[in-house]
Amino acid sequence: MGEHFRTLSASIPIILQKKDGNVEILLHRRKNTGYKDGEWDMAGSGHVDENETAKMTAVRECAEELGIGVKIEDLSFAHLAHRINTGEKTYYDIYFVVNKYDGIPKIMEPNKCSELRWFKITDLPNDIMYIRKVVIDNYIDNIKYSEIIEM
Repeated sequence: MGEHFRTLSASIPIILQKKDGNVEILLHRRKNTGYKDGEWDMAGSGHVDENETAKMTAVRECAEELGIGVKIEDLSFAHLAHRINTGEKTYYDIYFVVNKYDGIPKIMEPNKCSELRWFKITDLPNDIMYIRKVVIDNYIDNIKYSEIIEM
């Protein structure tokens, strides 16, 4: 029998708002993380800690990174991505839609985030992380699962 390996899990909120008839998504620009720095990412994402569910992670990360209050019951499953970083790690990225929260999103970790901005979900920046663009496109098309190999 072969050796088992461990996968990591990340919880990624898809924070949405409606403005002027458009659906907008909240993105932040990564900084000083060692992974995809300078690229746009979904705001409030993070690793699932031991003894924590993916929804608990989304609630915690939204508070820590954005200063907003999200309730578990206000998270709805959107997508699961099985992501392989060639030569590095394997992840299960679990995405939840957030339409309701308390507070105004702001940068709470300026050492990891240089910018926070709303974008039309159909007009994303060119320098968004590739994996996030795939997931957003799948979300729009109501596709719930993807497999992504990062080179």
